[in-house]
Amino acid sequence: MPEETMSIDYVMEKASGPHFSGLRIDGPTSSSSPSSASASAVLDLNAPKQPFVIGVSGGTASGKTTVCDMIIQQLHDHRVVLVNQDSFYRGLTPEESERVHEYNFDHPDAFDTEQLLDCIQTLKSGQSYQVPIYDFKNHRRCSDSFRQVNASDVIILEGILVFHDQHVRNLMNMKIFVDTDADVRLARRIRRDTVERGRDVDSVLEQYAKFVKPAFDDFVLPSKKYADVIIPRGGDNHVAIDLIVQHIRTKLGQHDLCKIYPNVYVIQSTFQIRGMHTLIRDREISKHDFVFYSDRLIRLVVEHGLGHLPFTEKQVVTPTGSTYTGVDFCKKLCGVSIVRSGESMENALRACCKGIKIGKILIHRDGDNGKQLIYEKLPKDISERHVLLLDPVLATGNSANQAIELLIHKGVPESHIIFLNLISAPEGIHCVSKRFPSLKIVTSEIDVALNEEFRVIPGMGEFGDRYFGTDD
Repeated sequence: MPEETMSIDYVMEKASGPHFSGLRIDGPTSSSSPSSASASAVLDLNAPKQPFVIGVSGGTASGKTTVCDMIIQQLHDHRVVLVNQDSFYRGLTPEESERVHEYNFDHPDAFDTEQLLDCIQTLKSGQSYQVPIYDFKNHRRCSDSFRQVNASDVIILEGILVFHDQHVRNLMNMKIFVDTDADVRLARRIRRDTVERGRDVDSVLEQYAKFVKPAFDDFVLPSKKYADVIIPRGGDNHVAIDLIVQHIRTKLGQHDLCKIYPNVYVIQSTFQIRGMHTLIRDREISKHDFVFYSDRLIRLVVEHGLGHLPFTEKQVVTPTGSTYTGVDFCKKLCGVSIVRSGESMENALRACCKGIKIGKILIHRDGDNGKQLIYEKLPKDISERHVLLLDPVLATGNSANQAIELLIHKGVPESHIIFLNLISAPEGIHCVSKRFPSLKIVTSEIDVALNEEFRVIPGMGEFGDRYFGTDD
């Protein structure tokens, strides 16, 4: 590394002053100003959590509603709403009403797809929607009554043609096709239309042969190719529904950014973790308690990060003479801390990995000259190792990017780097993940946003000063 004009002691002393993890040099974008960054932060603070949208399609009387009801019952601890495509039938004109037996209710043109699209978009934005109520006996919408549907964690859209329109499909996080034998569906349709919709058997059979079956062959069955999951036997397939509910619960437990970036991992939240975050974020906490609970959280993040390293199978003989098949730890490993806050994570790493080598990178901004790499001391064989990059706060991501670039320049494969943080800002995750998609980020919580001063909100202040006692 070229010799610096200033001494390392002077630089290290300068670095011990107030500074923020992830220095923001140019703002959010080259054209952004602090005021626009502030506005963006306010928008992020008020933005609702995106609901999980499920589309359920299949032939008439295939058991779609039964599948939806079973999913809703198993997701009883979440807010779930069901939106039926049937509610969005267009009302018949007087001329169409006179010739209702010739009207094809199973054709895509029978539905008001634009209003259906508006409904789902409104619910996804966190607002309530008044869903129309359709009178199947008079073939008209009830003009004076609506069903109020509120924003929820899960939105289930059910109907025979919900996969037909691409714009509607694009709003779905999961698409389910209920596949049931044609004879079973016909028997169910006869029972439903005669009992619930006041029709006679002959008219039901005539409509089925003339419109329902051709529409199934022309529109419904071809849309099956868009399904993520196909459920044979409908509501009788409890195994399939259990697996679907398990997947939905997993997705609901993820932060939205984890759905966008598969390389971002947030350790599973518990009351213990939330309690420790509550303590270290409290500005009134003592330095001793701040360090104690920070160390506990850091240890959890380090252990979780180590779980993403490659392992090899290994067999050992136990004291009982039995063979135990386990795994062998990754041998080629080192830590790299971003000075100064990252050094607070070194003890936890040493406690987990006996004799681990730890390097250091110091990135410091001198006036308005931009970001500079001032100091680096890394293991000579770092290119052969997996690297745990340590920095408790990921804010803008700019200094992290420079540290990662240095590691890659030293020969470390991007996929061999695991970036460990206590808290991360969405802006920092976007910045790092877009640039280095093969790198893994492990954090204990993702905060809301950055404010106009590029501090993480709600955050926990300047971590290094609080941890090392230099905030007085």
